[in-house]
Amino acid sequence: MKERFFLYDDTENTKTRFVSFVGENQRYDLAIVQSDRHYGKHLVLDMQGNRFAIIGHDDLQEEGYLEYAFQLNEEEAEELRSFLMELV
Repeated sequence: MKERFFLYDDTENTKTRFVSFVGENQRYDLAIVQSDRHYGKHLVLDMQGNRFAIIGHDDLQEEGYLEYAFQLNEEEAEELRSFLMELV
């Protein structure tokens, strides 16, 4: 077997928040990971939809970003955006 070439192999302490809430359109089950790895952005994992994104305040303001990243319609994305704005 060929020797592996690692670009990085780091271990980091993180803070993870598990949140489940019901909006007007759907239920959201999220794991929100904070670390120093992504320049202050959060790693948001949608455990129901098997999707994730690295999200900062600038990403929440970018039109269509949450819709694309989590495959949501506009109403669903606005519910998620509203919640995440409280965190980021």
